[in-house]
Amino acid sequence: MDWVTGLDKQVKDYLPDLRVLSGEPMAKHTSFRVGGPARRMAFPETGEQLVLLLSIAREWGARPLVIGNGTNLLVPDGGLDRLVIETSGLCRLEAGKEPGSLVAESGVSLARVADFACKQGLAGLEFAHGIPGTVGGGVCMNAGAYGGELKQVVANVTALFPEEGIKTLAGEDLAFGYRRSFLADHPEAVVLSAVFHLASGDPEVIRETMRDLMARRKASQPLELPSAGSTFKRPEGYFAGTLIDQCGLKGRTVGGAQVSEKHAGFIVNRGGATCAEIQELIWQVREAVFEKTGVQLEPEVRFVE
Repeated sequence: MDWVTGLDKQVKDYLPDLRVLSGEPMAKHTSFRVGGPARRMAFPETGEQLVLLLSIAREWGARPLVIGNGTNLLVPDGGLDRLVIETSGLCRLEAGKEPGSLVAESGVSLARVADFACKQGLAGLEFAHGIPGTVGGGVCMNAGAYGGELKQVVANVTALFPEEGIKTLAGEDLAFGYRRSFLADHPEAVVLSAVFHLASGDPEVIRETMRDLMARRKASQPLELPSAGSTFKRPEGYFAGTLIDQCGLKGRTVGGAQVSEKHAGFIVNRGGATCAEIQELIWQVREAVFEKTGVQLEPEVRFVE
């Protein structure tokens, strides 16, 4: 019995209310708007559904891929022979028990958390207002912008570890670094929720800061076109976009993929780009920058197989 047959049977028996799609185009679920069909794609609405589904998936070798908004993923044109689990249904967001704390499930967008914090008069997440990812992916990669990072405000994270069960890790145990964390080093772990600890602030001042950062983002980044945000991590001592621009690569295209003319640190889908075209352009940029500067750019985009 192949994994799809086994998975379908057990989901029908134990998770009859779970929405599962067959052959769902990943282009509909990634910010690059590319990617072929997922053999199965599920949409759990509770942490309990997610935990049970992951147990079933691993039992049948379905190689589960848990995603949020798909904002940092590049999926093959041929699709994925695996179970993709989309977490937007895990959307609980509320004030925590401790003063100044918020609790958010993994599928909540960082923008929504920042907006909720503002309404509660809590400061510290203004930088996250324009980040398109979710809490789950955000804490794994220590998402940040404009001098802010999640490591500054994450009190703890609750995650499922296949061999150990559900564990809650304090902020200091998460080993946050630049675009990485303990969880990123353990990709088998799945974030269920996070607690943020924030400072009291004036909602109007917080809102104005968020407006200012969003205006700066719109002025400098190609938000009007599909992309995965910054394509490369910031190399020590440099800025990736500046290096790419200095190497004369701004505007370079491969098919429908282009190094943004607005910000060279972004590769965008100008229309009809394929995964293969985007990937080829990434390698061309890396090769050209290394040849001219000696700096090895490391992709921030995650290549899924």
